[in-house]
Amino acid sequence: MWTKEKILTREQLPAVLAAWRAGGRRVVFTNGCFDLLHLGHVDYLEHARHLGDALVVGLNTDASVGVLKPGRPIQDEAARARILASLAFVDAVVLFGEPTPLALIELVQPDVLVKGDDYAVDGIVGHELVLNRGGQVRTVPLVPGYSTSRIVERILHPA
Repeated sequence: MWTKEKILTREQLPAVLAAWRAGGRRVVFTNGCFDLLHLGHVDYLEHARHLGDALVVGLNTDASVGVLKPGRPIQDEAARARILASLAFVDAVVLFGEPTPLALIELVQPDVLVKGDDYAVDGIVGHELVLNRGGQVRTVPLVPGYSTSRIVERILHPA
């Protein structure tokens, strides 16, 4: 599959999800800004994918990143989506601009909802929805020392 074919609209997503589920695939969902892709992101996403058979990544739009992290994003949403979609273990990327990914989680109805272990399960947006449907909410360990903020800091203030 071409990388660009993995970048889906909300309108395209239901048919793809239905095909995956018809084939018996367990759908995993996670979300984030993924501004400067680094080892921490790659490790996190790879772990998330191994919790199921297909990984959907909800990607914050440029406007929503700017609200969450003033002065960012560094890379625009088209670049961030294309980079994420290029990863073999990412099956779909869908943009969202709302303050939280709840509406997208409602659309995806994931079998497994995943965030990093810097979140408590009961603090993960959509956890009730997934658990009430009989799904799982999981956290995966983050790689210590890797963050976009740390990379930006090192660029701005080299040692």
